[in-house]
Amino acid sequence: MRFALAFLALVLSTPAFAAPKDMPTRKPGLWEIKMQVPGMPQPMVSQQCIDEKTDDLMQQRGQAQARQQCSKNAMRRDGDKVIVESVCGFDKTTATTTAIFQGDFKSNYRGEINTTYAPPMQGMKSSKQTMEAKWLGPCKPGQKPGDVIMPGMGSMNIKDMMKNLPDGTQSRTPR
Repeated sequence: MRFALAFLALVLSTPAFAAPKDMPTRKPGLWEIKMQVPGMPQPMVSQQCIDEKTDDLMQQRGQAQARQQCSKNAMRRDGDKVIVESVCGFDKTTATTTAIFQGDFKSNYRGEINTTYAPPMQGMKSSKQTMEAKWLGPCKPGQKPGDVIMPGMGSMNIKDMMKNLPDGTQSRTPR
């Protein structure tokens, strides 16, 4: 469960996923993202091959999902920080999240993601995760934009996965 939540946070909390156009965009190429979740002995490390179109697609999907699942989904800049605040319904739980991202988004960024669950989700009342992302360079030979490599899960392509989802994913009542 914690792994699934960490992956969800990794994908959905990337600033480029749901950011308005004036927010920083990630530099195209290969990104390494380390997600530390309490209770996990090692950070979860993934690599993402992205281009501008991939981040735009993730942004559109993120906004569609937020419209259906969230009563609040706000992003703003405060100096060199990008602050994301949301209140979203998942199953019978309301997740209230504040995430703060800092960095240049061309070579690196760091995020702190704090979420509370009411009622607790799978016995978890809250979670605190940290994310560190760094640009590694161009995508590896044979990789295409949208490819994500996760230890123990192999490689998947986010763009291909999104093609198989209906626009906005499953409808849920915003909380």
